[in-house]
Amino acid sequence: MTDTNGRTRRQFLRVAGAAGVAGLAGCAAEPVDDATSEPSIGTSDDEVTTSGTTTGAPTESMADTLVVATYPPFVNAPSTSPGAWLKEEFEAEYDATLVYQTPDSELNYYIERAVQGVDFEADVYVGLDTGQLIDADSKQGEGQFTGSLFAEAGDVAGSDRVKEGLRFDPQNRAVPFDTGYVSLVWNATMDDGEFAAPETFEELATGDYASDLIAQNPTTSTTGEAFMLHTVDAFGEDGFLDYWSRLQDNGVTVLGSWSDSYSAYLNEEAPMVVSYSTDQVYAAAEGQDLQKHQIRFLNDQGYANPEGMARFASSDAPRLARRFMEFVLRPEIQAGIAQRNVAFPAITDAPLPEDYAQYAKEPAEPVTFTYDELEANLSTWTDQWARRFAGG
Repeated sequence: MTDTNGRTRRQFLRVAGAAGVAGLAGCAAEPVDDATSEPSIGTSDDEVTTSGTTTGAPTESMADTLVVATYPPFVNAPSTSPGAWLKEEFEAEYDATLVYQTPDSELNYYIERAVQGVDFEADVYVGLDTGQLIDADSKQGEGQFTGSLFAEAGDVAGSDRVKEGLRFDPQNRAVPFDTGYVSLVWNATMDDGEFAAPETFEELATGDYASDLIAQNPTTSTTGEAFMLHTVDAFGEDGFLDYWSRLQDNGVTVLGSWSDSYSAYLNEEAPMVVSYSTDQVYAAAEGQDLQKHQIRFLNDQGYANPEGMARFASSDAPRLARRFMEFVLRPEIQAGIAQRNVAFPAITDAPLPEDYAQYAKEPAEPVTFTYDELEANLSTWTDQWARRFAGG
């Protein structure tokens, strides 16, 4: 479920034009990186180079080194990312060195090593979502993978301020640090300025919006999966496939990744795209026409995708890992991460600037499924969707 393509939502795409635009019956899914692949920058399992940090894994003598694993755009997105800033802030306060590891296959890199019984040096994973946690837990018992990949968080100072609706780990290993909401982004300049996005799922499937939507394949994209899950919530597990049939009949375009679909949207190949409700943050920062970056929450709802951080059970720096997690939950750090990651803080009292609140839109009603609900149903729902719509 790792979506290395989908996570590039944190890059503001300036290029226009997307190759391989396909209709729903002919979804062109981009391949997901193999879980056994090496980190994108580096030469071996034990030698990882990451932007703005040090090279090589820490040795036993480096007790003051914290190795933080995360997805690449958290550190090296070409537009903005929180990694370098967070490293600088943490090291300025603590007598410690923060080293990032950013394998292309993200958490799967560490899951596969656990299955193979191969040691790794990472202490904390930042950017964990519900699906990834389910993936990790589902691999327990395979190969040499016994126990949990992550340790229980315990009493992490500041975790009591995390919004209750964002907590997604029933075993209290993952602590949320930010969230995003999947919504429609629409272009009010289309149709000579007459276009307006629908307000409900039902309206979206009508002839008034034929061929007007670009979405993503839920089997290969985080945003696509979230949009599918929102339709499950709206129409039930017995009705969401029929709704997708209506979207298919209405000419929806489905691409394999968020980046491809957003490029197509910027090229005005359709007036709507499934994306994130923070879209105007980038648009405003880049001086773009906000009329081309309007936000619509269908049914006044947005699907919440909280991101968490968790300590690897094998970490040899558990106290420093806890200090880092507590540091991330401080209000001023929460605000800094949210702005640089173009997301919302996990706590309620992060001091965001007024203009950020102006451009980052929150739905009246967040929608999400719990860990238990997704563990029991997600693979079934995505398999059903793929069998019905992705085989052409």
